[in-house]
Amino acid sequence: MKVKVQTLDAKAGGDIQLDDAVFGVEPRADILHRVVTWQLINRRAPARAARERSDVARTGKKFGRQKGGGTARHGDRRAPIFIGGGKAHGPRARVFTSSLNKKVRALGLKMALSAKAMGGNLIVVDNLDMGQDAKTKALKTKIEKLGFGKTALVIDGDALNVGFARASSNLEGLNLLPALGANVYDIMRHETLVLTRAAVEKLEARFNG
Repeated sequence: MKVKVQTLDAKAGGDIQLDDAVFGVEPRADILHRVVTWQLINRRAPARAARERSDVARTGKKFGRQKGGGTARHGDRRAPIFIGGGKAHGPRARVFTSSLNKKVRALGLKMALSAKAMGGNLIVVDNLDMGQDAKTKALKTKIEKLGFGKTALVIDGDALNVGFARASSNLEGLNLLPALGANVYDIMRHETLVLTRAAVEKLEARFNG
């Protein structure tokens, strides 16, 4: 698959040949759903347990008479109705983890990249270097000319361009990732996927190396 490369100034930067084994895979909704679900489950923090009646460190001595006190017949101060007592039916400790085969995860990422390429929502730029013009106002004008859409995920090579990252930090709907952090969930939840030449090389090497 051949795609046109643009510069940040919306000028032609030549062509790039995308590997069909990475950007030409027919997407499947069930595979994408499995990978996204796996990501979201593993992103959940563990649930902390509350101390119940048996966990509270209070005396177990009977604190009142069985009869004649005019109150209920309580055995100790650990009862949930007392201040400092245990929690009644409190939350239990839980760890939310899920496993997914590496081949399925790799296939899901290929399908997410292919879905953007086949749907016309993939933009390839030469690089993210803005030089002395690394300002938010200037970058906003550039991305409007390039047609990034309402939300865009920009993926660079090994490291993010410092000037571009600083200029884009206040732009709503624009997020950046290094090639190593590319994932199905972030790709699919953005309208447009923007890759640099370095990102294309890294992603293809990730699957072919």
